[in-house]
Amino acid sequence: MKHKTRIMNNMPILSDLRVFVLVARRAGFAAAAEELGVSPAFISKRIALLEKALDVSLLHRTTRRVAITEDGERIYEWAQRILNDVDQMMDELSEVRQAPQGMLRVVSSFGFGRRFVAPALSALAREYPQLELRLDVSDRLVDLVSEGFDLDIRIGDDIAPNLIARKLADNQRILCASPAYLQRHGVPKSVAELAGRACLVIKERDHPFGLWRLQGPGGEETVKVTGALASNHGEIVHQWCLDGQGVALRSAWDVKENIDSGRLVHILPEYFQPANIWAVYVSRLATSAKVRVTVEFLRDYFREHYGETGAASENPPRP
Repeated sequence: MKHKTRIMNNMPILSDLRVFVLVARRAGFAAAAEELGVSPAFISKRIALLEKALDVSLLHRTTRRVAITEDGERIYEWAQRILNDVDQMMDELSEVRQAPQGMLRVVSSFGFGRRFVAPALSALAREYPQLELRLDVSDRLVDLVSEGFDLDIRIGDDIAPNLIARKLADNQRILCASPAYLQRHGVPKSVAELAGRACLVIKERDHPFGLWRLQGPGGEETVKVTGALASNHGEIVHQWCLDGQGVALRSAWDVKENIDSGRLVHILPEYFQPANIWAVYVSRLATSAKVRVTVEFLRDYFREHYGETGAASENPPRP
């Protein structure tokens, strides 16, 4: 009996497993501490206690970063499975109670995340106070599994087939320029003409840099564009467009207000790039109550605040 008690006392607690998984993903105590809102010393102490409980060394520590050991790799895989099972259990309880709870980590792009996803999640938090919501913004394509995100709210129909996608709203990227730019240089008459224009090039997430593929009356047309100004941030390109620096290819949601007000002009309106709004997640979360509630809430929120959306379809068709 004493032997069993000693084993139980040494069992790792779930919170320490979560700390370890986060340290492994972030490759550092400081990054994990910042995310959790605690000190690096607290993280170090929890890892030390977990190592003592398991009687293994989980991490190689250096002055700059930490690296996971061979034993740590095995524990990391087990920890993810255990934590996923616990999260699924809580999801099933949430389903019964009709009150989703627990942490939901969401990622989106800088501009869309700040202007549209953030206020929607704020409204979601008021509706479901037991949910803990974490929103990260990034203009690179994230790996949902390895980086620990539950939900990616993204623009664009190019979605890997191993992911589940639910359509939240219709959208497309359109060509626009300021009245001042068009007065100086004239209105382009064709897609091909854009190759010789000052275009505002953006590298955003997984979009090809400087290669614009557009749907038009005759099907798809592709043009390689260049310009003196380029950025990896959509809001910077948007501002440059307003400043009269050139032609931009931007989400209709992003530029609608400025087009309606006349600060920007929609050019070559018969051409567009499909770029619908999707909620993307991994298959293991297909039955998650908190993911289901969040996706449904976002779809309804976007419809109410920004107009009619498309049906909640599954993964987009592949090219």
